[in-house]
Amino acid sequence: MAAGYDYEEAPGTYDDANRQDVGYDPNFVPDSVKSFVVHLYRHIREKNVYEIHQMYEISFQTLSDRLFKDTPWPSVDAVAHYVDNDQVFCLLYREMWFRHLYARLSPTLKQRIDSWDNYCSLFQVVLHRVVNMQLPNQWLWDMVDEFVYQFQSFCQYRAKMKNKTEQEIALLRQFDQAWNVYGVLNYLQAFVEKSNIIQILEQEKEGGEQFTATDGYDYSGGSNVLKVLGYFSMVGLLRVHCLLGDYQTGLKCLLPIDISQQGVYTSVIGSHIATIYHYGFANLMMRRYVEAIHEFNKILLYIYKTKQYHQKSPQYEQILKKNEQMYALLAICLSLCPQVKLVEETVNSQLREKYGEKMARMQRYDDEAFAIYDELFSYACPKFITPSAPSFEEPLVNYNQDAYRLQLKLFLYEVKQQQLLSGVRTFLKVYSTISLGKLANYMEVDETTLRSILLTYKHKTHAVDSDGKIISNADLDFYIDDDMIHVVESKSVKRYGDYFLRQIVKLEGVITDMDRIKLE
Repeated sequence: MAAGYDYEEAPGTYDDANRQDVGYDPNFVPDSVKSFVVHLYRHIREKNVYEIHQMYEISFQTLSDRLFKDTPWPSVDAVAHYVDNDQVFCLLYREMWFRHLYARLSPTLKQRIDSWDNYCSLFQVVLHRVVNMQLPNQWLWDMVDEFVYQFQSFCQYRAKMKNKTEQEIALLRQFDQAWNVYGVLNYLQAFVEKSNIIQILEQEKEGGEQFTATDGYDYSGGSNVLKVLGYFSMVGLLRVHCLLGDYQTGLKCLLPIDISQQGVYTSVIGSHIATIYHYGFANLMMRRYVEAIHEFNKILLYIYKTKQYHQKSPQYEQILKKNEQMYALLAICLSLCPQVKLVEETVNSQLREKYGEKMARMQRYDDEAFAIYDELFSYACPKFITPSAPSFEEPLVNYNQDAYRLQLKLFLYEVKQQQLLSGVRTFLKVYSTISLGKLANYMEVDETTLRSILLTYKHKTHAVDSDGKIISNADLDFYIDDDMIHVVESKSVKRYGDYFLRQIVKLEGVITDMDRIKLE
């Protein structure tokens, strides 16, 4: 149900002025909506997670398609008396109401501010009161995902100052704390700390907790809400820091989750993809290309095998979009760090089909190559934000592209620095030993310049991992001894298992097809 990830703004704006024009009455509640609200409220009180999930994921979507395709749902005041004016349920209903508004229409500035106030009220309840309910992981992930998305959307909206009306500017001045970056980070961090999720995950490694095994649900009559929100908030923090361009802090926030293993983050497809997308992108920007390639390969293979099961999901289009973006990021990683042996045959085949020609041109490091790096980065990167408040001084200017341009500039500067490294690698692949003079002659530079290039190669093919250790991204290494370069090429381990498994699956498919044939 989540319209998660970096979806586009819907066209048009839905405000109080044109509601009457389309016949929208916020106080009119159709019978099907009454029934939906009453049953959802009952299931939440009974902690019937299965029924809550069915109503949240299927019924809400069905009713939205049938009755509210281009209008909001009935207002919370109109449905409150059907649910005993329950404060927590009303906050949850408004959270869904705003999410529907963002996905199907385009919110006004006042609605953006109201949505922030609703999140504040809802999160205060979860953080400071005893919330005795169990909600599906899908809903809790969507809550964090939407919270970060609306923050990103607000920053982009606020940065487009050029065509703002006087009323909008007055509202921005008045509600300057709405969607404040510190407020957003504080709520996410508060969930992590109040839930004790980091300690829970550490105890689980020692066999003392059963968080992952139960997918975060509490089967002893308690609540999963705070713990799971704390867990997903770590992914939310990674995403926010990526949007701000602070990749190291983002990766640090995700450290308690072991992404080499299955976890609660893999129980929701949207969470799984968002986690690996931002984790991979942060590693790419920190030159940890091997780690990025490894994780992109795993998630792309997973999507390839499972995407047919999500075709009816409202998230299907977002799954496909993120899939295409991650192929573009993988193409960038492999162009900067040719480690094709890390990529599965299936993924590599898809990659060559999509970007084979462009990847070949990216190796040339001319203007055309830089244009392709620019194109792929611009297509696949997150929608970076400038979190600071705008200048209200005349003339008003748009600055919504500033953060993106800065990150693009830094990325292309990194690509440019690697321009000569491609030539060095080509020569080193050919020789096991070569003198500095001979290589300098081949590369048409003097020996002093060559030493600088080789040092640059060493620097650019090494990075610092999350533990502070220096790791190599290169598929070959070298050392210099008495003006002789000695090349050490890493030998790839041949994996026969994957090949045989694919052939077995093909054979089973052929046998199945043969069984269907009726002989005359």
